[in-house]
Amino acid sequence: MSFIKKIFKEDDTDIFSGDENQYYEIQNVEEMTEEGGAKMILLEPRAFSESQQIADHLKKRNTVVVNLKRVTSDQAKRIVDFLSGTIYAIGGDLQRIGGGIFLCTPNNINVQGKISDDNEEETHDNDDINIEW
Repeated sequence: MSFIKKIFKEDDTDIFSGDENQYYEIQNVEEMTEEGGAKMILLEPRAFSESQQIADHLKKRNTVVVNLKRVTSDQAKRIVDFLSGTIYAIGGDLQRIGGGIFLCTPNNINVQGKISDDNEEETHDNDDINIEW
């Protein structure tokens, strides 16, 4: 009998197969929000160190919109790389929805549609639009 077979019984399941929800912090529905649904979080990190906070929101099955316009280009790349790993681990999705703005979703959120790239069509600079509530 080989060394591996001595350690693991033949009837043991594959140790590398895991539950797709193993990286989520699953909570009771009542604890997620007062209404019982997931949240959408809007964040503007100012440093790479805030990446873990974004990942924690994703682990709680919240959708996160991340605006990277307040960090340097190098920090933005590091944040996107970190979030890409987090999203891969939880089976979620990462989409660019604007210049430096990303939509991060866990696997319980289905996003339909796509935001076109600025270079694909004629676009207009509408930065002067100001909406007051």
